[in-house]
Amino acid sequence: MALHHPPQHHAEEKTDVKLPYTMADLLKASVEQKASDLHIAVGRPPVLRIHGNLVDMDYPPLKPTHTEHLIYSVLTDLQKQFFEENMELDFSLSIANISRYRVNVHYQRGTVAAAFRTIPTVIPTFEALHLPRRIMEYIARRPNGLALVTGPTGHGKSTTLAAIVDLINREKDCHIICAEDPIEYLHPHKKALVEQREVNEDTKSFSTALKFVLRQDPDVIMVGEMRDLDTITAALTAAETGHLVFSTLHTNDVMQTVDRIIDVFPPYQQQQVRVQLAATIEAVFCQRLLPSILGSGRELAIEILLGTDAVRSLIREGKTEQLQTMLETSSKQGMQTMDRSLSDLVLRKRISMETARRNAKKPQEVERFVMSGGK
Repeated sequence: MALHHPPQHHAEEKTDVKLPYTMADLLKASVEQKASDLHIAVGRPPVLRIHGNLVDMDYPPLKPTHTEHLIYSVLTDLQKQFFEENMELDFSLSIANISRYRVNVHYQRGTVAAAFRTIPTVIPTFEALHLPRRIMEYIARRPNGLALVTGPTGHGKSTTLAAIVDLINREKDCHIICAEDPIEYLHPHKKALVEQREVNEDTKSFSTALKFVLRQDPDVIMVGEMRDLDTITAALTAAETGHLVFSTLHTNDVMQTVDRIIDVFPPYQQQQVRVQLAATIEAVFCQRLLPSILGSGRELAIEILLGTDAVRSLIREGKTEQLQTMLETSSKQGMQTMDRSLSDLVLRKRISMETARRNAKKPQEVERFVMSGGK
């Protein structure tokens, strides 16, 4: 079982570290138990997140020397140095014949801790992800513009982006450039030429990658996250100049997404940004993964905003509070509110009413719609 990054011994490794398992053993177990995440922290055994729930592995609680030994065993010397200087580290890790992982290493209460997110080796299809195939294919086939996938951390945004990129890769003779932190799904060249650039490995930051991307002859640009003003500015410019741009934001609904982008800019620039965003926006997908009542797994609830003329007009005029009404009245065009998605999941017996209530913007309306049988 070969690690992508060969184990290195930490210079201060303690001699009293005795564990009946290795980091590779834990990661293999996380895949076997279909966990989405593995957490290593002092005071508890290794913890798996399975179908959204945290489950302790059958081992004694970890000590500070244990967590440092386990986590440092999968770091290169350069990664250890970066972590000790910056106190944070993001990277991707591959274990041959098992899986890939997105890893964050950090300190908590003065001890080393880490979160390992399992990345499937096969990129899921829209059908497998329960995404609306017709709409997703339409957006993936657009010649240019900006499409955003939003939602909380751990709710499948990166996987949705990977499915979109994979469709373009299979269908279109084009140049795709991805800036990621870290690289998660690997995209082999298919019909498209795909370049994947990792922050801190291949480029200094998302904004730096986007600063130079237009000189690299891209057709499609995927930015892992629009984190700051420079990245948002560059993404809007790329979309405005004829490129198809995909990215993510940590926002909870489509109105908040639009406002977040505009509010990043100083007041004197905001009207100009509204015009840019209105001209380029193709779609905003806000998604959440919720506990299934079928016994295992999670169900996707998704809010969908499409860049129709009416939506563009509202954004341009600064009337984002009216986007909710637009979502509610444009179902024939493929748009939907989060509440309607939650209601549909309850009617299809995929999630409980209690789960729908907790995640709904208007819980009483969800109940009313479900009680009426969807009428």
